[in-house]
Amino acid sequence: MLMAGFDGLVALLSIPLTVFACFALVDAFIRREDAFRAADKQTKPFWLIILAIALVVSLIFPLLSFLPIIGLIAVIVYFVDVRPAIKQVGGGGGGGRRSGGSSSDGPYGPYNGGR
Repeated sequence: MLMAGFDGLVALLSIPLTVFACFALVDAFIRREDAFRAADKQTKPFWLIILAIALVVSLIFPLLSFLPIIGLIAVIVYFVDVRPAIKQVGGGGGGGRRSGGSSSDGPYGPYNGGR
């Protein structure tokens, strides 16, 4: 009875890990390739392969195995180190705010309050 409850808890914890790895993979996919080089954070194909392996491992192996833990560490490194560096370089995906400009800038230039 106790082990069944523990197995259910581990299964519930593996769901956010899988979602986290999937989000990291999609985020790395939409970033520009030259931003990875400009931020000096390996290459885009390198991170796509690492994050895809982390996602597959989180789907196949149980959470208490060492492989999903290694995959989780890779995903955390991407989110803590690589992603902020790429965003700082300006390698955002499609959309989002432009860097540099005022908060009153619209799609056609600055808004001057109807003056």
